[in-house]
Amino acid sequence: MMNNWRKTVPLLLAALLLIVLAACGNKSKDNDKLVTVKFSEVIRSIFYAPHYVAMSKGFFKEQGLNVDMNTSQGSDKGAAALIAGTADISLVGPETSIYIYNQKGDKTLKVFHQLTSKDGSFLLSREKADNFKWSDLQGKTVIGWRPGSAPQMVLNSTLLKEQVKDVKVVTNLAAPAMAGAFTSGQGDYIQLYEPVASTLVKDGKAYYAASLGEAFGPFPETSYVATSDYIKKNPDIIQKFSNAVAEGAKWLSTASDDEITKALKPYFEGTPDDLILKSVESYKKQDTWSTNPELTQAQFDTLQQVLIENGVLKADEKVANMGDVVDMSFVKNIGKSD
Repeated sequence: MMNNWRKTVPLLLAALLLIVLAACGNKSKDNDKLVTVKFSEVIRSIFYAPHYVAMSKGFFKEQGLNVDMNTSQGSDKGAAALIAGTADISLVGPETSIYIYNQKGDKTLKVFHQLTSKDGSFLLSREKADNFKWSDLQGKTVIGWRPGSAPQMVLNSTLLKEQVKDVKVVTNLAAPAMAGAFTSGQGDYIQLYEPVASTLVKDGKAYYAASLGEAFGPFPETSYVATSDYIKKNPDIIQKFSNAVAEGAKWLSTASDDEITKALKPYFEGTPDDLILKSVESYKKQDTWSTNPELTQAQFDTLQQVLIENGVLKADEKVANMGDVVDMSFVKNIGKSD
């Protein structure tokens, strides 16, 4: 009996090894079938939660896509990556498509999916103040974003609307350095995205003052963009990409707290679960993620008005035909194709 057992064990182990190798081989073949998309996000923020959900829940893979993601730290850099061909799709401000179009170069960019419909930054103060008023910024220093970026322009347009003058806005700090500069003593206020904003508040280093998204109102801040050539050559990829992101937004609207935390945690390691959830709730509260990810004509008009108001676009440089820099056909086909 013992001899039979000794003979059986090696056979069982060999069979198990073959099963494992076969499984690995099938997995490798499955990965080989995926089309890799080089993707560049503007910054890492829970503002873009539907995208991370689409990655962690496998919605991109279900569409046959492998998303190779990197963080550009700026819409200008994300746009440059598209032009250079080091990125296929970038998540950037839609204004980049207008800038590139007006350069009359060999390549143009097109927005094909509108991810956010409000500004995602929050104004924090160094000193606690009840009943914040925008006039409180008079004579103060705000650590803000680079000139020409969406959050910088939204802040400036809000100050113009509120008729607040004599505000010094620091715009020469790189995004990763902003929070550190504030906590080391620079500035009276700072404009941050989640989860960094909630982290500073929880640590007692800042106090919530206002939501730029709520203060300014509807604004098409962040879009998925690709070159016109890439879209023309790869319509199936663009459609599948849009389908996956839309599925991520849909899932996020009904998922439980535990499910949301588990889905987003891999992209925000070191961020406590409660801050991940608080960040998501903050963005849900201001209706950041529209159920219809379409860049409308009204939103496009608002965008160009803000660009002109901030001096980065001349009135005679307005794009008259939105279709020259926007293609919403893929958004309109979400749910119509497998």
